[in-house]
Amino acid sequence: MGQAIGNILPLAVVVAISPIPIIAMVLMLATPRARSNGPAFTLGWVAGLAVLGGIVLVLATGNATQDSGEPATWVDVLMLVFGLAFLVLAVRTWQKRPRPGQETQMPKWMDTVDTFTASRSLGSGVVLAAVNPKNLVLTVAAAITIAESDISGGQEALALAVFVLVASLSVFALLAIYFVMGARATEFLGGLKTWLAAHNAAIMTVLLLVLGAKLIGDAISGLSS
Repeated sequence: MGQAIGNILPLAVVVAISPIPIIAMVLMLATPRARSNGPAFTLGWVAGLAVLGGIVLVLATGNATQDSGEPATWVDVLMLVFGLAFLVLAVRTWQKRPRPGQETQMPKWMDTVDTFTASRSLGSGVVLAAVNPKNLVLTVAAAITIAESDISGGQEALALAVFVLVASLSVFALLAIYFVMGARATEFLGGLKTWLAAHNAAIMTVLLLVLGAKLIGDAISGLSS
């Protein structure tokens, strides 16, 4: 199980430090309903990752390995495709970065966060965690990686729980900061949002390049063995 967790940790970390969900959480905590919207968003985020990962894990278990115990060829091919997709996305993200003097454009739905109810905040958490293309691919890759590790069902569930926990650390941390610091958290969270929005393209480009290279390297290693 240790090897499975080690293999999925980089995927979980990329999910956790992606700027967009962090910015979304900061915005939730800046609304008049922060005390309900923040926990609701967090619950939706965790549920989205857990449900998506669980579904993929159930479907992939028993199909992700060959009789010899080696990863199935389709797994390596899929990881290769994911890796190449991340490299392409990294290039596009960098090309679309704001030029000096230009204001960073954030998703339009973020302008309406002040009107969100707890249920809509929960739904936003689910969508950003499990429907967002990047997170969807990362969670699918993590679940398949767990499935190909040839460990027991209980160990698979535990490994997936570790993935969800690590991928949610940033959201948990922001929620804790808000409830512990109270009004003093406003300035810190506002500064964090501004910094992440300004450097979103650079952060995501680096993350996608590193992750794409890792997945491609793992896939080539598996296909050549």
